[in-house]
Amino acid sequence: MASQAAVLLALSLLSLWTSPALGGANDAEDCCLSVTQRPIPGNIVRAFRYLLIKDGCRVPAVVFTTLRGHQLCAPPDQPWVDRIIRRLQKNSAKNKRHSS
Repeated sequence: MASQAAVLLALSLLSLWTSPALGGANDAEDCCLSVTQRPIPGNIVRAFRYLLIKDGCRVPAVVFTTLRGHQLCAPPDQPWVDRIIRRLQKNSAKNKRHSS
């Protein structure tokens, strides 16, 4: 239990603050100022969204939302990011089939 708390604390510290996009296509959208290169454990992620240059952001990123509501910015071109996204999409499709 203590190690899980330590991991969550470390991830909280890794959480990168976001700021409003400056002059972007969608001024209400937040953008990541930087991304973490350290892999995020997929089992703590519940959702994701893309923030791209075409959206008015200077740093392209995938923003993962953790089970505790923290938002972590990750680089969209990393294999570990793709794995987490695929798992989330697979789980989402599975949940939709079961609710129909």
